[in-house]
Amino acid sequence: VCGPTMSSAGPAWPRVRALRALWTLMVALSAPWRLWAIEDIQECTWHVVLNEFNRIGENSASDRFFVQDLVDTVGGVFRMLVDSAIDPDEKYLGFPYYLKINYSCEGQPSEDLVRKGHLTGLKPLVLVTFQSPVNFYRWKIEQLQIQMEAAPFRSKEPCMAEEVCVMSWYTPMPIKNGSVVMDVHIRSNGLGPFVPDKRFQVNINGFLKREQDSAVRFTVGEELTDLKPQYFVNMSSRPLWFTVDQSPVFILGGIPNEKHILMSDTSFKDFSLLELSIDSCWVGSFYCPQSGFTATIYDAIATESTLFIRQNQLVYYFTGTYPILHDSNQGSGSWVRVLASECIKRLCPVHFPGNGSEYVMALTAGKNEGYVHFGTITDGYVSFEMLPRQWSVCEQIGVTNELKIHYKIPEFIPEARGLEFLMILGTESYTNTMMLPKGMCYNPYNNLLFIWGNFLLQSADMANFIYLADFPKEQSISYLVRSFQGDMAIVTETEEIWYLLEGSYQLYKLFPSRGWEVHLSLQVMQRSSLYSPSETMVTLFYEDGRLKQLVYLVENQRGRLVKRPVPVETLLMYMQYNRYDLQRQGSHLTLSFANLCPFMEMNLRGLPNPQRYTRQERYRARPPQILEPSGFHSENSLAVYQGLVYYLLWLHSKYDKPYADPVHDPTWRWWKNKKHDKDYYFYLASNWRSAGGVHIDMDSYEKIYDLEPESELPERIFLDKGAQYNFSIFMTAQGRQFQTPLAPEVTYSLRSPVSVGVVLADPSCIEATVKPQVLINRKSVLFEIVLKEKEFCYDQGLSGHHLLKTSLSVKVLGSSGHCFQNTHQGPRMQGNLMLPVLIGCPPGKRLAFDITYTLEYNHLQNKHYFDCVHLDPEMPCFLYRDIFYPFFLIQDLVTGDSGSFQGSFVLKVVGGGPTLNSIRDYSKEEIYRYNSPRDNTESLIWTTRTKITTEDMAFHIMSHGSSGIEWLCLKNSPCYDTIPQSIFSPEFFFKVLVSNRGVDNSTYCNYQLTFLLHIHGLPLSNTRALLIVMVSASIFLGLVMLYVIFCLMWPLMVKACNILRFKINNILASGSYYSYSTSSRISTTLSQSPGASSAVAQDEAKPELEQTLKKEWFI
Repeated sequence: VCGPTMSSAGPAWPRVRALRALWTLMVALSAPWRLWAIEDIQECTWHVVLNEFNRIGENSASDRFFVQDLVDTVGGVFRMLVDSAIDPDEKYLGFPYYLKINYSCEGQPSEDLVRKGHLTGLKPLVLVTFQSPVNFYRWKIEQLQIQMEAAPFRSKEPCMAEEVCVMSWYTPMPIKNGSVVMDVHIRSNGLGPFVPDKRFQVNINGFLKREQDSAVRFTVGEELTDLKPQYFVNMSSRPLWFTVDQSPVFILGGIPNEKHILMSDTSFKDFSLLELSIDSCWVGSFYCPQSGFTATIYDAIATESTLFIRQNQLVYYFTGTYPILHDSNQGSGSWVRVLASECIKRLCPVHFPGNGSEYVMALTAGKNEGYVHFGTITDGYVSFEMLPRQWSVCEQIGVTNELKIHYKIPEFIPEARGLEFLMILGTESYTNTMMLPKGMCYNPYNNLLFIWGNFLLQSADMANFIYLADFPKEQSISYLVRSFQGDMAIVTETEEIWYLLEGSYQLYKLFPSRGWEVHLSLQVMQRSSLYSPSETMVTLFYEDGRLKQLVYLVENQRGRLVKRPVPVETLLMYMQYNRYDLQRQGSHLTLSFANLCPFMEMNLRGLPNPQRYTRQERYRARPPQILEPSGFHSENSLAVYQGLVYYLLWLHSKYDKPYADPVHDPTWRWWKNKKHDKDYYFYLASNWRSAGGVHIDMDSYEKIYDLEPESELPERIFLDKGAQYNFSIFMTAQGRQFQTPLAPEVTYSLRSPVSVGVVLADPSCIEATVKPQVLINRKSVLFEIVLKEKEFCYDQGLSGHHLLKTSLSVKVLGSSGHCFQNTHQGPRMQGNLMLPVLIGCPPGKRLAFDITYTLEYNHLQNKHYFDCVHLDPEMPCFLYRDIFYPFFLIQDLVTGDSGSFQGSFVLKVVGGGPTLNSIRDYSKEEIYRYNSPRDNTESLIWTTRTKITTEDMAFHIMSHGSSGIEWLCLKNSPCYDTIPQSIFSPEFFFKVLVSNRGVDNSTYCNYQLTFLLHIHGLPLSNTRALLIVMVSASIFLGLVMLYVIFCLMWPLMVKACNILRFKINNILASGSYYSYSTSSRISTTLSQSPGASSAVAQDEAKPELEQTLKKEWFI
């Protein structure tokens, strides 16, 4: 049974049942290791679910990820840790979810396995990678990771055992502003049973809400539970459209005659069937002809926070609730209809964001056919613009210069004449079959454009096209699926699946094929639950570089949707087994298969440390140590773990500040006051005396700067100006001998059967050199590859902004579809490598104000340093009359490098005010007047002795060794004649902008720094100074005169006061005496007989009393 190798495109094979069984048997015999040898390491897998903060320990708890508010209940737990390494007065919060981790192996109870793993030292290690946001104007672009160690926790369910019945491992599920897509990678710590690594996404679903009855419901429509067979059986598959690496949810329409969609936030590991809450109206008119009405959702596109659908000619969108992305805490609330007056015949996705926004395209029909409505989504706000602006595409082609014709598609399909591909030059012969184009797809990394229909055209420059003749012209392509990592799958109208390795010319038919029949037979033998005799493909998509298939299976009249991998490498391997040979060895025949791969071994060597190129910032956080003999954590210790992870990420977010810390590490501030007590806290923990029953090890929360390279190329690399990336490929030849050249002019390709080619997507921007080293004694070749940026391809930009996408592809001649590497996760294709490259200013690089060295150098040069009266350690003051020498640092937040900035820069004062609350930004005209040496309006704030200026002589160009800054504050400057806010000298806060854009050619980075500079001791204007002197002198003289007058008048005032006091006292005394005398006489008269003697005595006493009072008054 022989046929063409791998049968890239040819007639259908004969389907003979006996032959199929023989073929399956030969494949099973040829690769027995795949069926039995590694079965023991493939049967175990990790299981991960989300648990809300208050549902930890519940066995069956599994929650959806939609809550985005932090938990503030952990603060009470931290206040108990009074004698520990952390400061209990700091604000500690928690995340709303935990990751609950278990594992299972086929045929064994999961509870027993988890207990066994715990007792043998197994601990899952969780690596969470936060996806960078789309809008880099609002959020910082960074590649952030945090590595956590899972903590064991006993179930809170009733248990009859003394120690534990059911247990799981838990880690916090951190969230970060600007990220709604998190990649989670789980691996073992190397102890206990072997469990293969697992990688998946945990995404925030902003289209869920919690009702008053605590039920979680969808906001876009009503969730249905009945998955009817007529929704999928005998229906064509449809493409899955979304923004690559940015969409937290996927939606899929195409359900006939129903306004239903499938929604998933787990890449269809699980899903929900929703009936959308839209009006389903149909507006037909003479300018929008409609042959009929249907409720089917034809097009569905998912972006970072917004969903788009098309029903008939109507377009709707719905924005989810994502407070960590947008200012608004509310989503759309309902579906919003757009382009209401337009007739839309198709929605088209834009797979990659750009300029901080996402995009969609709406193609029109009817009266506006030929126009494209270009939709822009920024922070959930949607706007459409009709392009071209004046005339339609049909009207502008060949008439105006606004549109450019890149290529004219031939009218008929070329005649390939047995070739795999054909370069379209216009001189070739054509068949009678017309080309019927249906779509096109572009990869920005390798610049490959495909135009497809009943043909497939490929171009790398949009001008020269290659016709891929392996695709039969009798078929018609329905849609393309691209991984944007070098692989592409094709789905035809008849549901055939084809595979193409981008950059090659051979197409391979995966389904239906002989390789698929063999694979299906083996799956039936293994009783796989992912396959069924009756199945319908729903969609095809790439996930993490692997081809996946959503399939509707019908078994025993019951249907279900499953996601399964499409084993491309396995199918290609099975398709190789059609070439074999029977060789006689002695008295028996030996079955051998031809190995078409040109090498036996291929691996990468000499890979550099990844972080400098991948720009991945990684933190490590371990759970706090517990003082519990059983080793199980409690709810309080896990709450502490939550708070510590939160605070670690909070320190990371606050570290990007203008003033550089003395130590270049975000965690330095956390432990700087407690580091010297580390041994004391360890002593407490060793004696079981730590507060709260937990011990926080300071070394368990750190930033990692020394990651080791893995055995494969990174997912992408970033290159700055003139940067280069080196690696080597080691290959051992396949059963061939190397031949020594007979003459020096003989090329390498003649003496080695292994050849390597390098393809550059943008040769004008990057270059590559390949240096082979032949190891004849080992039958091997070592290829040293150097990729270098050419230094003139990109303008300066901010860190992580507007990066240029390109790629390097390495291909081994003759390896496409023939070479595979056997791993415990199945075969992997070898011989074709693609390395995406992003050119520009890499993320994680910044300019910081070196306040430590600036203070030291200014003190040294000015011989003194005077700080403000009210000290601020975060913003020290500088004296106005001193020369100011600023210094800056270039800090790499990824690698931990920090060094003095030696390049040129421009310094401008762009704002300021006498107080922090009164700072305002200056206009462009004011900035020019306050900073330009050409200003003649007496508005300069500062000057310098450095004479180097920009080309237009508008601003000074300074550098590390430049002269210092002299403060002027001339008459028309904002800091002139500053009014003091207190009795101390005037102060002013300058808002300073430092940038190297246009003056430093050593980097693509526009190091732009804005910081506040506090200057005190500003002089007053002459007028205000004279006024203050006069007012002060007047006040002083007035006070002196007042003092003299006071001194002269003081004795008289004292005498007068004494006289007044005495007279008042005498009056009071005489009144008291008169009252006493009167009362005495009355009492005497009443006690004795009344007579004339009493009256006479009273009359005689009266003149004496009056005389006495007169004498006292004149004392």
